[in-house]
Amino acid sequence: MEDVVLWGRYLHYKGHDCVVIGSAFHSETLEEFVIYTHDGKLWARPKNMFLETVEYKGQTVPRFKFIESKGDMPTKN
Repeated sequence: MEDVVLWGRYLHYKGHDCVVIGSAFHSETLEEFVIYTHDGKLWARPKNMFLETVEYKGQTVPRFKFIESKGDMPTKN
């Protein structure tokens, strides 16, 4: 599984678009989250969950499918 998340538009497996705007880390566990917008709201999802595949209508599909890049997210220092 590719572990790089690009800034940009993604298609959720249920059919709606979202826009990834960054990443963040949980202050206690340091788990990485993907931050994105959808329906005018700000959402956070664990990176490993954002990148995973799901079973949908009898097929294995990505939870979020990359559509259009807005560049790489900054890397950790």
